[in-house]
Amino acid sequence: MRIKVAIFEDDAVRLNGLQMLLNTADGFECTGAFDNAINVINKIIVSSPDVVIMDIGLPSVNGIDAVKEIKQEFPYLPVLMQTVFDKDEKIFESIMAGATGYLLKKTAPEKLLEAIQDIYRGGAPMTPEIATKVLTFFRNKEDAKASAYALSDKEKRVLAYLVEGLSYKMISDKLHISYHTVNFHIRNIYHKLHVHTVSEAVAKAIKENIV
Repeated sequence: MRIKVAIFEDDAVRLNGLQMLLNTADGFECTGAFDNAINVINKIIVSSPDVVIMDIGLPSVNGIDAVKEIKQEFPYLPVLMQTVFDKDEKIFESIMAGATGYLLKKTAPEKLLEAIQDIYRGGAPMTPEIATKVLTFFRNKEDAKASAYALSDKEKRVLAYLVEGLSYKMISDKLHISYHTVNFHIRNIYHKLHVHTVSEAVAKAIKENIV
C-alpha cells in the first residue's frame, strides 16, 4: 500500500523534485502537484491524498489560509507544512490553523519521507529547530491551563513530547515506559482535552498554553 501525497509548492524545480522523489520511493505516490492553493478543496478532492505537503509562502492563497480551508472540509487530513522560514509567528500560525507537522525545506529527502510516514501514522513531525522554538514557547508560558485540564505530570511530559514531534516509540524510550503505557497516557490526554487526534491535541496545547 502506498501513501498518496499531494504537494502544494510554487517553486517549479522543487515541485518537480518532490514529485520525482515520491514517485521513485517505495511506499509513496504523488497524486497531485500544484503550484498554488487556489480552489484548494477541489484540488484535494481530485488528488485524494493521505497526506498533504504545503508550502507556507504560496502566492494568492498562502499556505496557512489553505490549511484552514482544508481542515474545515477534511479535519482529519494531515498537512505537513514546509518553508524556508523559521519565524516563530509563522510556526504558531500554521499549527493553530491545523497543520500536523512543520519542516524546513532544507530537510534531507530521506528525513522528509520519514516525516510523511510518521504523519500518516498519527505523528506530528517537526524539524529540530522548529521543535526547539515550540518548546521554548511553552516554557515561557504559565502552567494554568494544564491544571485546569487536570493533566498529570506524566501526561504533561507525554504531551510536550508530542508537541516536539516525537513518535510513540520515541516517547516510550524517553520516559522509559512501554509503548502501551504511552498509548494509555495519550488516550487519557485525548479524554481530558476533549480531542480525538494527535494534531488536535498539539494544536490545543499550543493555543491554550497547556504544557
